[in-house]
Amino acid sequence: QMQLVESGGATVHPGGSLRLSCAASGFSLDHYAVSWFRQAPGKAREAVSCITFDGDSTYYSDSVKGRFTISVDKDEETVYLAMNTLNSEDTALYRCSAAWDKKCPTGWINNDIFGRGTQVTIFS
Repeated sequence: QMQLVESGGATVHPGGSLRLSCAASGFSLDHYAVSWFRQAPGKAREAVSCITFDGDSTYYSDSVKGRFTISVDKDEETVYLAMNTLNSEDTALYRCSAAWDKKCPTGWINNDIFGRGTQVTIFS
């Protein structure tokens, strides 16, 4: 069964850091673009970041540029999202997704596989 499993979400104070993981299970991420989306209650879904598994194409939303870094570990079939200088606006459910043979950024509907998400809460 092809799955994406996220982990790393937590409750942290403003200014803190987290690293989210998106691990593929049952398939290889080769030739996929992997994205992180987030959605907070009452807010629209936002595409946060994206990377092609060969690392050639990346994307960051303006709201996270300079604070978040996306990376891949090909051996582990995992994509990471390092998040620094977190603030209350970053509070959301973060979900990763994979789109076959796409460049970044990918729209939500263009993805083929979705994880269930990991919760990030910034709380002072």
